[in-house]
Amino acid sequence: QVQLVESGGGLVQPGGSLRLSCAVSGSIFRINAMGWYRQAPGNERELVTRVTDAGSTNYVDSVKGRFTISGDIAKKTVYLQMNSLKPEDTAVYYCNADVLLGFSYTTRSDYWGQGTQVTVSS
Repeated sequence: QVQLVESGGGLVQPGGSLRLSCAVSGSIFRINAMGWYRQAPGNERELVTRVTDAGSTNYVDSVKGRFTISGDIAKKTVYLQMNSLKPEDTAVYYCNADVLLGFSYTTRSDYWGQGTQVTVSS
């Protein structure tokens, strides 16, 4: 059974920093990409950042220059370093993994972590 375990959320003042971690466990053939999404109350879940197995990254405009995704997909672990946090970054953050369970692309599957709350408030 594939599981994603997140950690690192919490309460931080505006301008502060937090680092989220996500580790994938279970039997998988390959990870195509991993990413972080967030969902604030009343809003839809949005992509924050994503990294592919080739090392390509993308970020939503609102976090560019403040957030950095890092880690090693081959080791099934990614991190999200969040600096200069703003109240509008408050949300539940979810880790996502786009994986192949077997050799064939018909085994492509999407997995989510349980979510971790990030609250930015003074």
